[in-house]
Amino acid sequence: MASMENRRARHDYEILETYEAGLSLQGTEVKSLRAGQVDFTGSFARFEGEELFLENLYIAPYEKGSYTNHDPRRLRKLLLHRHELDKLRSRVEQKGLTLVPLKIYFNDRGYAKLLLGLARGKRAYQKKADDKKQAVQRALEDW
Repeated sequence: MASMENRRARHDYEILETYEAGLSLQGTEVKSLRAGQVDFTGSFARFEGEELFLENLYIAPYEKGSYTNHDPRRLRKLLLHRHELDKLRSRVEQKGLTLVPLKIYFNDRGYAKLLLGLARGKRAYQKKADDKKQAVQRALEDW
C-alpha cells in the first residue's frame, strides 16, 4: 500500500521542517485510509489548549461501514512528544508559519503516521519561478 501524499502543499508552501506524528483514528477511518480514500484539500493542524489537532482532512466514509462510520471531516488528534509540541507551538506563533499535512502512510508496525510540515506560504512569483525551474529540469532530463 503506497502512501497518500499532499503534492499541492509543496507547491503552495515552502517547507521549513518536517515532523512525524501519530494519528488518533477510529476503525473505519483506518480501513478508508488503507483503501487510499483521503483528500488533503484545505487541511491544516492547529493547537487547542496543549494538544495539536488536524482539521479539515477528508477521509471518506468506509463503504462497508454501517452506523459505526465516522464523520469524514472530524477533528483528529495528532500524537507527538511534549518537547516537539512545545517547539512547534513557539514556531507557529511566529508570523506567517503554519502546519500542513504532507503525507499519510503506515509504518512497518501498521500504525498510521502523518508527515507534518512547518511551512511558510509562497507568493505567486515564487510559485512561477519554481514552475520554470521544474520545466527546465524536465527538458534537460528529456534531452
